[in-house]
Amino acid sequence: MKKLLKIVIGIAVAIAVAVSVVFYFTSDMTKTAENFFAAIKEKDYTTAYQYLSEDFRLSTPQTEFVSFFEKGALLQFKEASWGNRSISGGRGELDGSITTENGGVVPIKLSFVKENGRWLIYSIHKPQAGIAGGESGRLPGESVQVALARESMRKFALSVNAKDFSEFHQYISRLWQRQITVDGLNEVFKTFWENNINLLPLENYSPVFDGDPSMNEDGVLVMRGYYPTQPSKVLFEFKYIYEGVSWKLIGTNVNVVPAG
Repeated sequence: MKKLLKIVIGIAVAIAVAVSVVFYFTSDMTKTAENFFAAIKEKDYTTAYQYLSEDFRLSTPQTEFVSFFEKGALLQFKEASWGNRSISGGRGELDGSITTENGGVVPIKLSFVKENGRWLIYSIHKPQAGIAGGESGRLPGESVQVALARESMRKFALSVNAKDFSEFHQYISRLWQRQITVDGLNEVFKTFWENNINLLPLENYSPVFDGDPSMNEDGVLVMRGYYPTQPSKVLFEFKYIYEGVSWKLIGTNVNVVPAG
């Protein structure tokens, strides 16, 4: 019995030490989050911007950033509670909730990157409240999925018609921008304008998904489907990552095949 008690105590001590270590190594992230939300509460967006990573600032226009907070309850920030904390190399996450001044609770997840020795916010993921278009877990709701697919296809179609993927390059995620140039995109997709393919009429159709969109182990949202056009149908695969306060395209594959 005494031996069993020693083992139990030993396990409890080990768990307590592990938790203490995690809290210690994530303390700078929690400080960044606290200072960030304190600035947001005062609507001091200039100061809040100092706690954002370079990719966040470059991928998210300030108008979009401000709108994200003006439409929600986070301006009434009182305190934060982080139920889950993780850190791996130069990346980390805080997953928990924000309590507002009126007692409301807002679930939220912050992703961090380490830049020049400082932990800065890479993305802010807040499930959308309400019945329609909300998010379940980390996946966006159906209305958001449809909107993402339609927007990505429209950007793609406009670039094909212009025979230039410069604007599409500005639309995609910062991570993908670093991996491919405008010339690279033009080379990959030039077959569309060489074959006089016009995809803009797809705006009159709604995308049909092949199964439910999914999130892979790397946190990439994958959506596959088609547009039910005749005599050919357009197949698509869109991949997104969460940058800043929204989903950003990180990969795409579009094909035109005979409808069957």
